[in-house]
Amino acid sequence: MKTVIVVGAGIWGASLALRLAETGWRVTLIEQYAPGHIRQASAGETRLLRCAHGHDDWYARLAWQARDGWRRLGERVGEDLFLETGILWFARQEHGWEAASTQVLKNLDIPVEVLDPADAGRAFPDFRGDDLAFVLREPHAGVVRARRATQLTSRLAQAAGVTLVRAECRPHPDGGVLADGEVHRADRVVWACGAWLPGLFDLPVTVTRQDTLHFDAPAAWADAPAFCEYDSSVYGHGDIDGAGVKCTSDVEGEPYDPATGSRRILPASETLARDYLSRRFPSLAAAPVLFSQVCQYGLTPDAEWIIAEARPREWVIGGDSGHGFKHAPALAGYLAEILDGEREPDPRFGLHPRAATRGLRTSGQSG
Repeated sequence: MKTVIVVGAGIWGASLALRLAETGWRVTLIEQYAPGHIRQASAGETRLLRCAHGHDDWYARLAWQARDGWRRLGERVGEDLFLETGILWFARQEHGWEAASTQVLKNLDIPVEVLDPADAGRAFPDFRGDDLAFVLREPHAGVVRARRATQLTSRLAQAAGVTLVRAECRPHPDGGVLADGEVHRADRVVWACGAWLPGLFDLPVTVTRQDTLHFDAPAAWADAPAFCEYDSSVYGHGDIDGAGVKCTSDVEGEPYDPATGSRRILPASETLARDYLSRRFPSLAAAPVLFSQVCQYGLTPDAEWIIAEARPREWVIGGDSGHGFKHAPALAGYLAEILDGEREPDPRFGLHPRAATRGLRTSGQSG
């Protein structure tokens, strides 16, 4: 039987462990805390699932595949992990990022609509869109209950035979994993450590602090769709599970240590969110913060992922924060084929130098 060690039980690591276990691998999943722990980027309460990625069609196609994966996962566990709320993109330019996304989605036969801002505004209890050129609607996009999904994926993996080990890990100089003083080896090792990855390998990944905020809102906001504004680098969604309306900046934050960094949001983050609300959803501008959370991104300069063999038979996967979570069910299949030797990773994911570019995340602004 083929053996594999997966280091990191975030959504990428847990999804891969589950897929490999169900296809005949003996899998050891090593996590220094607990799956879904609050320090993980995967432990955010929610993550958006959207197919729009500007001019890029690779990620759009994978996201559409992942949508079915999330629905199947929810059926397996008997919970609605993916909520098909739809997503509205507020386009401030007629021929900008949203227009490019629209054409790509149409080419892929992924359902999409172009709406007049006045018509789109009826989806929200309160909306101001007089500065918009149009609104792009993805009717089958939505929101994933992220932390819950991460925990349940790990549980399914263990039920499928995955051995979960709690330990802090480092690469062993002679190959394999040094976990709390014990050396573990397998036919393959996958380092899926999120924000901890650049501390273990020399990678073009920067870890940044990302504050998320949810605001108290009237009951009507429970039926509102998710929303994104690329040119403002803001995204959010309606009130899900009583946690309030999410409104958060996607601009890269300050450098951050995921193990020791403060978990209190910065006053400037709240100010930024309220400034946006006052412009787009004025009735929420003074709403109390109901829930907040400090997360972190592990970002490459071009927001392309890293999927590469860093040492013989040892792979690193990461650089995914900000647009990686939603892809996990489909990406697990892609990674499994790589580990099985059935395909090579796309060259875009290699360990080459990266130039700073925009277009894959929801952030059209520089940090």
